[in-house]
Amino acid sequence: MEGRLLFLFLKDAITAGGFRALCLVLCAGPALAQAAPTQAQETGAQQVIQPRVERRTIEVDQIDTEDFEIGVYSGLLSVEDFGVNTVIGARVAYHVSEGVFFEAAYAKSETSETSYERLSGGARLLTPAERRLTYYNISLGYNLLPGEVFIGGWAFNSAMYVIGGVGNTSFAGDDRFTVNLGFGYRFLVTDWLAIHADVRDHMFKIDLLGKQKTAQNLEVQGGITVFF
Repeated sequence: MEGRLLFLFLKDAITAGGFRALCLVLCAGPALAQAAPTQAQETGAQQVIQPRVERRTIEVDQIDTEDFEIGVYSGLLSVEDFGVNTVIGARVAYHVSEGVFFEAAYAKSETSETSYERLSGGARLLTPAERRLTYYNISLGYNLLPGEVFIGGWAFNSAMYVIGGVGNTSFAGDDRFTVNLGFGYRFLVTDWLAIHADVRDHMFKIDLLGKQKTAQNLEVQGGITVFF
């Protein structure tokens, strides 16, 4: 009987103590929750390591803000049946956007004798004035592969482009409607100076040797241009 009374007394004491502990947790919980962020903020505010990062100013040369380009070029022009001859010319371009541009060009060349003239001895198909070839054209170009070239730690902008257009060729005493197609490479030395390398095919009809045909006249040229 005495043992049963002692058990009941201990049970009531434990139950009362647990109830008081639960009350303490419920009352102190919000206070602890508010104190925890404050301590975290204080820890974050005191940064242990102070990084020292040295900022570099990087300047990348691009095409000048002006859209016009003007320059000269020289190369070799292979006139069908009239040999490979030196050609010199000038070009003016207008860049409509980063990818599209228009170009106008003018050039001249002095053609050679044909194989028939050389083998026949005295026969001459053209006068000296008629051997002079000049052309002008207006073309549309598109930059296919704009990118950069790295030389000695320096980065230079460049672009591979395709181009085509129409114009006129004065040759053998006549003006001939001409279509030109080709591709080129532009290398920007600075933001205003560029180097070009181009390959073009100038196509026009000619019947000088009897039968009319479309002459394929390949041109390889290199030049420099400036933006303004």
